[in-house]
Amino acid sequence: MPKNTRPNKESVHDLLFKKASEHATLTSADEAALRSLPFERRSLSSEEDVVCQWDRPRKAVLVLDGMMARYHTMQNGDRQYLSFHIAGDMPDIQSVFLDMMDHSLCALNAGEIALFRHDSLTKLFLKRPGVTFALWRTTLVDAAIFRQMITNNSSRDPASRLAHFCCEQYFRARHAGLADGDSCSLPLNQIQLGQTLGISHISINRALQRLRKDGLLDLRSGKLTIFNWKALVRLSEFDPVYLHVDKESEVSKTAFRGR
Repeated sequence: MPKNTRPNKESVHDLLFKKASEHATLTSADEAALRSLPFERRSLSSEEDVVCQWDRPRKAVLVLDGMMARYHTMQNGDRQYLSFHIAGDMPDIQSVFLDMMDHSLCALNAGEIALFRHDSLTKLFLKRPGVTFALWRTTLVDAAIFRQMITNNSSRDPASRLAHFCCEQYFRARHAGLADGDSCSLPLNQIQLGQTLGISHISINRALQRLRKDGLLDLRSGKLTIFNWKALVRLSEFDPVYLHVDKESEVSKTAFRGR
C-alpha cells in the first residue's frame, strides 16, 4: 500500500514551520529558531512501535510520511486506538512535559519521522513564546479530537460511527494536501477499525457493507474513497469545527456546504 506521500516533499523544517504557522502568527525570529532545531530522521516499518506505554522518551516525533497511531494496551493484549497522525503532526509533543508515556505510539504503515530532543525543544519554548503557543495549541486540537471520539463511540450506531471517523480522516488528509481527489490513505484493517470505534470487527464489516451499498464510500486495501460526501456528512453529523481549521479554506468550505 503506498504511503501518504506529498507530491513535492517539504523539508523537515518546512513541514514543522508550516504546522506551527497554522496555529499562531510567528515572527521571523520564531521561524529562524524553529529552523535551527537539530533533528534526526528515522524510517519506520509497518506496525513498528516508536514509543511504548510506560516509556520515558527523551525525543519528540514529527511525522514526515505515512500514518501513525496512539494506542492503549489492555491486560489481555487487545488495543484501543486513541488517535491517528499524518505528515506534519507531532503526536507526542506532550512527552516534553510528562515523565512517562501512558500510551504507545506506532507506525501503521511504512513511513518516516523526525526526532527532536526534548532539551532542544525546552530551550526553544523558553526563548520563543510564540512557538510555544503554536505547538501547545496543536495539543488542544488533539484534545478536541479525543472529545469527539468519546461522543462518536458512545452516541452513534456502527454505520454512523464509521462514517464520522472516515469523514474526519478524509477531511484531515485533504487539509494536509495528502488526499488524491476523493481518496486518501487509511491503512487500517477491520480489526483495527473495531479497536478504534469500540465495536467488533463483525459490526465493522456490516457497517462498511451498508456504507458501500448506499454508495457513500469504500475502504479496502488501505485506501478510503468517498463517493457521496454530502450524504456521508449528513449520516454521520460530521461538523469539522472541532478540528479548528480555517473556515475560509477550500476544504472547510466544502465540508460546511455538505452539512
